[in-house]
Amino acid sequence: MTETTSITSMIRLRMGSHDAHYAGDLVDGAKMLQLFGDVATELLIRSDGDEGLFVAYDKVEFLAPVRAGDYIEAVGTITRLGKTSRAMTFEARKVITAAYISGQPSACDVLDPPVVVCRASGTCVVPAECQRGALSQAR
Repeated sequence: MTETTSITSMIRLRMGSHDAHYAGDLVDGAKMLQLFGDVATELLIRSDGDEGLFVAYDKVEFLAPVRAGDYIEAVGTITRLGKTSRAMTFEARKVITAAYISGQPSACDVLDPPVVVCRASGTCVVPAECQRGALSQAR
């Protein structure tokens, strides 16, 4: 894909206590994959006007812990367009985390630079008969 046809999507949200699955308020890594699925859906809508289907992850790397209260930014980009397939890359970054200051239970820190917590790549498909977005029409 060229610079002018690149499609990127980003969502940012706070991990709540309901997302904590393990001791120490640790969030299950599968939550990052759920975010990537949402990003992929937006990418397909933007490229093809259809939600499409997520076929498979080629690679997933969990790089740092995520805890309840962390703010996570998930970003995805379409890297290759096939006739019906869309290759994508994803990255989740922790942008805000708890400061853990005694006597200040609500203190938080903005992370600059953000901490990359997960990376992945995968493939989605949009059946040819469902494609109606700008990229499909340009081909």
